[in-house]
Amino acid sequence: MKQDKVTTQGNREHLIKLIERNTQDLHHRIDMQQHVLLSILGQIKDGCPVDLCVLVNCPYRKLLRQVLAETIEVLEETKKAFKSKRLEGLRKRLMYVLTETV
Repeated sequence: MKQDKVTTQGNREHLIKLIERNTQDLHHRIDMQQHVLLSILGQIKDGCPVDLCVLVNCPYRKLLRQVLAETIEVLEETKKAFKSKRLEGLRKRLMYVLTETV
């Protein structure tokens, strides 16, 4: 019976510490969100463009980069079969966009 009380007390203390850590983590994340939102509002107010995709780790951005890379690869592989200045220009433009974006 005494062993059960010790175990229960130990579990309770562990849970309390876990809750405290999680609460601190949530406060930290809220502070970070506040900073990001205030930064965005400041940039919008100043007229600077804001790339929201970078701020939220947008999965579409990753997909877009993959598709661009694949398109460039196909254009590179087929450039001898289709000797087109327009396709060459498009390939070079896509390569530029891919290397200039984060």
